[in-house]
Amino acid sequence: MIFPAIDLKAGQSVRLYQGDFSQATLINADPVVQAQQINAAGLQQLHLVDLDGAKSGRPENLATVAAIRAAFNGTLELGGGIRSYDLAARYLKLGVDRLIIGSAALTDPALVKRLLTTFGGERIVIGVDGQDGQVAINGWLEQSQTKMSTLIQTMMASGAKHFVVTDVARDGTMQGPNLNLLGQLHAQLPQAQLVASGGIRNVADLQTLQAMGIADAIIGKALYEGSVTLAELAEVDAC
Repeated sequence: MIFPAIDLKAGQSVRLYQGDFSQATLINADPVVQAQQINAAGLQQLHLVDLDGAKSGRPENLATVAAIRAAFNGTLELGGGIRSYDLAARYLKLGVDRLIIGSAALTDPALVKRLLTTFGGERIVIGVDGQDGQVAINGWLEQSQTKMSTLIQTMMASGAKHFVVTDVARDGTMQGPNLNLLGQLHAQLPQAQLVASGGIRNVADLQTLQAMGIADAIIGKALYEGSVTLAELAEVDAC
């Protein structure tokens, strides 16, 4: 599945460069319209990130998420600052299909295990962000000493199935995905359903990932730079 990405900051759609909040570019002042355009192109999946929430650990764009859910027909996944059971349950009740749990997977594994036990591995997705194969947390502001592969293994033991893997150094750079990292993780943990995120430039990158056995990907900046179109993504997604 191909997930176009909308990153939310103060109710607007923006893009960050390498996760740097001071380097935000406005994409669309009305992310609801943007979501409808994605639908209209024939895509039935959408990846949302509450950037403010990722930083603060609170739901900062709840009204915007609710409006997008009401307007978008298809699978909606959301990440950013989901660090409590009550907030996760609130988002799922709102109609979000999949929640991406990032920092809490490292800092509060008992919470994530509870979420996985209650809602299952199709609705609770683990976000594995980092650099040099090690996990970063709290909106990428903090680097840990935990290996990405170790976190994935731990979460799989708790029932997780899907893992959004983002190389922070590639995100928003248009340099291509980190194929070495993704290839190593796929070889080490073939049962994990990896979702490639960060650096994807074009259809060729998506096809390379598919050939490696990684069929799921999130794509953001390339859409707004024009190196790939929604129509092209819909075509790849249909394959």
